[in-house]
Amino acid sequence: MSEKYYAHPTAIVDENCQIGEGVKIWHFSHIMSNCVIGDFCNIGQNVVVSPEVVLGKNVKVQNNVSIYTGVICDDDVFLGPSMVFTNVINPRSAVSRKSEYLKTQVGKGASIGANATIVCGHNIGEYAFIGAGAVVTKEVLPYALVIGNPARHVGWMSEFGHRLNFDENHVAVCPESHEKYELINNRVKKQ
Repeated sequence: MSEKYYAHPTAIVDENCQIGEGVKIWHFSHIMSNCVIGDFCNIGQNVVVSPEVVLGKNVKVQNNVSIYTGVICDDDVFLGPSMVFTNVINPRSAVSRKSEYLKTQVGKGASIGANATIVCGHNIGEYAFIGAGAVVTKEVLPYALVIGNPARHVGWMSEFGHRLNFDENHVAVCPESHEKYELINNRVKKQ
């Protein structure tokens, strides 16, 4: 075990992984070969990180999460308990589709709620918020709030995780940070 990160004795860390400083890997988790895990990530209990997954800095992975090959998470992403990514659209046990894995990118600061499912090939924009139990079957815009099965867009979120309420001038203010956001052509831009 490296001195720059912590892995619980029950965790398995395969060879050829790049694991950053200050990372914590908890009970019964398996970090598979050729992963990149950025500085100060927290990998909860019973997590699987498949080969070639990339996690940016400060990614929080809660218990029982499966992150399959093809997933890239930018910095400051939150992956809620028991959420899962997929990497094949039409899986069959008897048919090998490893050459068909689709990529999914999760943008900086996005949060994915407990028990959500992200169907592969659908990117999630920065600071998006995926509600608990949602099933994402299409791209999620930056700052979007989506819920349900299939996930549907119901609002916008600030970088601090507060719902944004836009006025008649298409401007909203985060109640915690007081940062201003503007809604232009169904896209949110921080001012």
